[in-house]
Amino acid sequence: MITAIVLIHAETAHIPEVAEAVADLDGVSEVYSVAGDADLIAMVRVQRHEDLDGVIAGRLNKVEGIVDTSTHIAFRAYSHHDLDAAFNIGLG
Repeated sequence: MITAIVLIHAETAHIPEVAEAVADLDGVSEVYSVAGDADLIAMVRVQRHEDLDGVIAGRLNKVEGIVDTSTHIAFRAYSHHDLDAAFNIGLG
């Protein structure tokens, strides 16, 4: 599982609508409304690095109301939760 963390800057008046639209995209597992340098943070989880292009550049960046994004690729997860099992739906 490949995980990307996408920091999203959105038009202030449309943050809730942008969050809902991003959350509805295939490959986006969750969206957080946050305080700080970004308005929203989206967690993108895909099977292959090549799939990130379709989710982030192909769909997420085209959501109306998004002003800018910054994508961070996770190398390793440190967690007490079994994230891989939580998102494994038996593909591959």
